[in-house]
Amino acid sequence: MDLQAEGQCFACGAANPIGLKLKFEFEDDRYVARFIPASHFQGYDGITHGGIVSTLLDEAMAKLVWAKGINAVTGELCVRFRKPAPTGEELAVSGWIVSEAHRIIDCRAELRNLRGELLANATGRMVRV
Repeated sequence: MDLQAEGQCFACGAANPIGLKLKFEFEDDRYVARFIPASHFQGYDGITHGGIVSTLLDEAMAKLVWAKGINAVTGELCVRFRKPAPTGEELAVSGWIVSEAHRIIDCRAELRNLRGELLANATGRMVRV
């Protein structure tokens, strides 16, 4: 399977009018994006919806693998919510590779506020296609 990106990805697609439009860059061994969740991404008042938080973490890992030229999809995602992720406040999501074996790439990701507090973290298993 050949994966194509046509700019419509909900998380990173610049052409998706309702997407998150995440822009990642390398910071050492991590792939990092900054994002300010608007109120239309909330669950409870002032708190970013857990599905959006999960998307941020998944995208940090998946986009990293893609940036390294690896054709892979998420095979497993495990998210731990540590603290509420506020809307209207800049957050930083980062992903990194832990190990690679055959078709499996094990990754981790974190979502932090600008004070460095851990809001959520995830482990992910990317599968080469």
